[in-house]
Amino acid sequence: MKKFTEQIKAKALAKNMKRLLALMLCVLVAILLGFLFRETWILALILLRNDHGRGGYEMIEGIVIWFLYFEFIALIAKYFESRFHFPLRYFIYIGITAIVRLIIVDHEKPESTLIYSFAILVLLFSLYIANSRLLKRQY
Repeated sequence: MKKFTEQIKAKALAKNMKRLLALMLCVLVAILLGFLFRETWILALILLRNDHGRGGYEMIEGIVIWFLYFEFIALIAKYFESRFHFPLRYFIYIGITAIVRLIIVDHEKPESTLIYSFAILVLLFSLYIANSRLLKRQY
């Protein structure tokens, strides 16, 4: 009987923790949407500013940051769609995008750029493995 009541308490605790996590993820989505709209506004201002190509890196960096916000929001949406599970491949997509942004922003050292490129290659290989039948869930 004691074991049965402990199982009920554990299930109730897990359910409450899931609810708290869902609430915090909703708050995080609201914050990320705010940053996404701010980044959209900044990109619009860069686009409308007439500086004859000097804002090119600024524009590309802004676009990549915009995609990072977008991917995090999509990851959270996918979490709810897939019954409270974060798919591994979305984390890999975010990692690749973040490294591309890092290459765009910090490309002064060729050695660093080569290491970042190798990291992207490793992530692409990981993505291939994650999308293969070996890691697919069997329902």
